Amino acid sequence: MEIKRYVLGNLGANCYLLVSRKGDEALVIDPGGDPAPVLQDIKEQGLNLLYIINTHGHGDHIGGNGALQKATGAEILIHRGDAHMLASAIKNLSIFTGDRCTSPAADRLLEDGDIISWGQESHRVLHTPGHTPGSICLLGEGHVFSGDTLFAGSVGRTDFPGSSPEDILTSIKGKLLTLPPETRVLPGHGPETDIGTEKRSNPFLRS
Repeated sequence: MEIKRYVLGNLGANCYLLVSRKGDEALVIDPGGDPAPVLQDIKEQGLNLLYIINTHGHGDHIGGNGALQKATGAEILIHRGDAHMLASAIKNLSIFTGDRCTSPAADRLLEDGDIISWGQESHRVLHTPGHTPGSICLLGEGHVFSGDTLFAGSVGRTDFPGSSPEDILTSIKGKLLTLPPETRVLPGHGPETDIGTEKRSNPFLRS
């Protein structure tokens, strides 16, 4: 599987294009700004984009949903706990960041443990509340997309409506730090890391 990262929007969110080993089917995770470079790669490679997956409902992770769906017909997937944020620039906080945006409604509401299958690949949904009530991570073979739950040397903010510092630590320690130490962590902002490094050195996880 090929993974390509784009940094989109005013807040520099990571967007990921995943291409199946067969090379014809793809999904996008967190298109948070103008998805033009993502669309260009999809068209140049002749990809069939099946899904647009949001790790949570904040505007810097959903801003490109509409344009991508209009261009490709892909389904939008988000955890049911954050689905209400898609239609409201107030609830998704984009009204406060200069990226005021909304998204079409979700085509599928995700739950903990759901399997998203595409091409020859699959990812398992890990419900990791804390940054938002409906935050998720996506676990694949040897890697996890951590959204705004876990970063290199940090964790997601918990000073937003619906956030919980207790919940985010429970989510990270219970569902992420239990993964093999070599598991790649592909976060919603900043560089990638791995589980072993975060267990050893992340100052927010020392207790």
